[in-house]
Amino acid sequence: DVTSGEAIIQFPHQTGFEELLTDSRKLIHPEVSLFFALKGERHDGHRFIPDLVAQGVRSFVVSDFSETWRSLDANFIVVKDTLIALQQLASFHRSHFQIPVIGITGSNGKTIVKEWLFQLLRPDMNIVRSPKSYNSQVGVPLSVWQMHDDHLLAIFEAGISRPGEMEHLSGIIRPTLGIFTNIGAAHDESFQSREQKIDEKLSLFAHVNRLIYCKDYSALHEAVQRRSSSGNEQECFTWSRRTRADLQVGRVTKSSDETEIQG
Repeated sequence: DVTSGEAIIQFPHQTGFEELLTDSRKLIHPEVSLFFALKGERHDGHRFIPDLVAQGVRSFVVSDFSETWRSLDANFIVVKDTLIALQQLASFHRSHFQIPVIGITGSNGKTIVKEWLFQLLRPDMNIVRSPKSYNSQVGVPLSVWQMHDDHLLAIFEAGISRPGEMEHLSGIIRPTLGIFTNIGAAHDESFQSREQKIDEKLSLFAHVNRLIYCKDYSALHEAVQRRSSSGNEQECFTWSRRTRADLQVGRVTKSSDETEIQG
């Protein structure tokens, strides 16, 4: 129902799944895995389905159904696009949680900021976060799928490389607090302008309660101001080393094993 797919049930004994699998090499618990046969420029996950069935996987989401699979002890959900189906399932899962969710984007530093926050906050609460640098169209849904009832806070990062991608990720993460680390030249070639790329990244934070960013990136600050003047007002917390901000960063002193920041 979530993916608007067609179910082909050939193994009715399989009653559910717990883990989402997109890479056949990372199979750990076949009996509770749901494999999404993703297609890319150089790969096609459909090729690995017979081998995965032989290893005990019984649940698959596919965009192409082969009649040769009729003899397999496996269930299939046939959809138009397996990546979109993966994102739809993750978005549906996210809708069941009301905990605070921190969304992080920017040209650089997303993973570092996420890990810093996790280290600082984990003594006080149970946190779910993106593993490693899982911030892509595939990585974000796999990250959000980790959310469980015992978590009190979620921290997810989102990265994009072309226009239109953040729309999918924002619907999956649905952050309540946003952090925009910085803006640089990464993936500039895929956008008409730096301003377009900033606006695309900012769309992740359309509904956050508060947005945190650095005012020293003038194009970013101007984009936030434009959104505010157009009616998309949100509370902001800014920092800067150059101009007046909520957090004024003063002298930064670095040594071999630490950095001291005066604010």
